[in-house]
Amino acid sequence: MPGPLSHLTILDLSRVLAGPWCTQLLADLGATVLKIERPGTGDDTRAWGPPFLKDRDGHDTREAAYYLACNRGKRSIAIDFTQRAGRDLVLGLARQADAFVENFKVGGLAKHGLDYESVRSVNERLVYASITGFGQTGPYAARAGYDFIIQGMSGFMSVTGERDDVPGGGPQKAGIAITDLMTGMYASVAILAALAHRDRTGAGQWIDACLFDSSVAMMSVIDMNYLVSGVVPKRVGNAHQNIVPYQVFACADGHVILAVGNDLQFRKFCEIAARPEWADDERFATNAARVRHRESLVPMIADVMSGRAQRAWLDALEPAGIPCGPINRMDQVFADPQVVARTMKLDLPHPLSGTVPQVRSPLRFSDTRLAYDAAPPLLGADTEAVLRERLGLDAAALARLSAEGVIGSQSGALRAR
Repeated sequence: MPGPLSHLTILDLSRVLAGPWCTQLLADLGATVLKIERPGTGDDTRAWGPPFLKDRDGHDTREAAYYLACNRGKRSIAIDFTQRAGRDLVLGLARQADAFVENFKVGGLAKHGLDYESVRSVNERLVYASITGFGQTGPYAARAGYDFIIQGMSGFMSVTGERDDVPGGGPQKAGIAITDLMTGMYASVAILAALAHRDRTGAGQWIDACLFDSSVAMMSVIDMNYLVSGVVPKRVGNAHQNIVPYQVFACADGHVILAVGNDLQFRKFCEIAARPEWADDERFATNAARVRHRESLVPMIADVMSGRAQRAWLDALEPAGIPCGPINRMDQVFADPQVVARTMKLDLPHPLSGTVPQVRSPLRFSDTRLAYDAAPPLLGADTEAVLRERLGLDAAALARLSAEGVIGSQSGALRAR
């Protein structure tokens, strides 16, 4: 059964992470995603290694792990749209597309005749999504946006990391490019919403998505804590701003995350910890009281937790319904029986290595199959096929465009680094 978006064609001029993450999700859902890349170099992330995918002989290829993380299921068309002939090819593909995704700087595509108004002139039903650092308007619109900088500017790093007065204290970024990934997710939702609107009205529109807006919005509870109270939230390390105990504790041989979500769970924890009197102490009997007295309670819990091994705590807490868990390394993640049972890792055929590992989409449907049919493509792998299929170009036209440097093919991508 085809994917739920198998009727859609997405023209993808994005690169790096936010845009490709958005379009990979759409590809997983069955959309045909045509990834437009620069001949010879392609998406910047193809070179963002090591690590690089190994070929069958164990040598590095030109496919970086970074690129492989967010380009599954797409077709790569190498077109130099800075040339007029290349621009015309992109516009020809846009006439047949449902959505157009780009993440150039504000105004960056206008000089090539691929801005919203230019593309809209050939397809009024098209949904055009622009992903930038700071949006199309405002005093920062012209700035380049980088995930790390946005994490700092949006307040994320002000509440991430240990307090200044403890060892290792200070602001900390997330271990992943979280604002890029969240912007990609928000953009995919916006595209689907705009397509639903188009199906009712016949009109496409322009989506203005940006990392800064997305990062401010995803602060969610922290936003509201500040807006409701007027108090600026501070860093609390691995603890929770509104729930106690809800943090990492060191045990005798590792760490356990303890996430007590209500007063009944706290009482059960106290019994397992052999400290039933804590649950009746007015300082700790309710979550509100525990939050107010966290400086007294948390060291007491830490002392008790340090006296038993990690497995002993998990074996005692899990059956009692007390949320808890270990801190896994990545090798432990992919060996975890739940990850294995959910088949989160999959392998797709790849022309250079035989197979390439991928991580399955977290979206699951009862009646609809997601599309895991193609590995991240080699640069220009689909150039000639797509231009023949969609624009009707013959061999002579393709040869001429190739000779002029307007289009590229996958031949260069087949060589190892």
